[in-house]
Amino acid sequence: QEEVLTLLHSPWHEERLLALFILIRRFKKARRDEAAQQRWIDLYLANTRWVNNWDLVDTSAPHLLGVWLLKRDRSILARLASSNSLWEQRIAVLTTQTFIRTGDFSDTFQLCRHFLTHPHDLMHKACGWMLREIGNRDDLELRSFLDQLSSEMPRTMLRYAIEKMPEKNRKAYLARK
Repeated sequence: QEEVLTLLHSPWHEERLLALFILIRRFKKARRDEAAQQRWIDLYLANTRWVNNWDLVDTSAPHLLGVWLLKRDRSILARLASSNSLWEQRIAVLTTQTFIRTGDFSDTFQLCRHFLTHPHDLMHKACGWMLREIGNRDDLELRSFLDQLSSEMPRTMLRYAIEKMPEKNRKAYLARK
């Protein structure tokens, strides 16, 4: 753990990224040892201050916290979403990518609703991306969400969410703004 923390606390972005790759690898190797996995998750959550760029979040959150929370209480997502840290907020959203892959969209929808008025474009992009991922698996679920909220969504979030739709549908949702 010590070498992971040393790298994670580095001023160099590449060293922090390497730390996260190592952490993910060790977390996966401990798949039959819940206590060891818990220690890696605790280390990750205690050090989110250094997971401070979009690529660091996007690389780590689904593979660590997402996998960990698949069959566990997910209340940590509400805490992360309510944080003052943009990066913890993004961790909450990107964690749900793992859930989406299993057909579970509820946390993603809840977080995207929560972030409708977020001031930062990086959150709009993250939410739109996760909504698009839902659409890749269940177009009707995505359209239901968009039918309710597309007129309230930040333009970037909406554009990311509808990116893969046929042009006719994209134009219809954009016209609601």
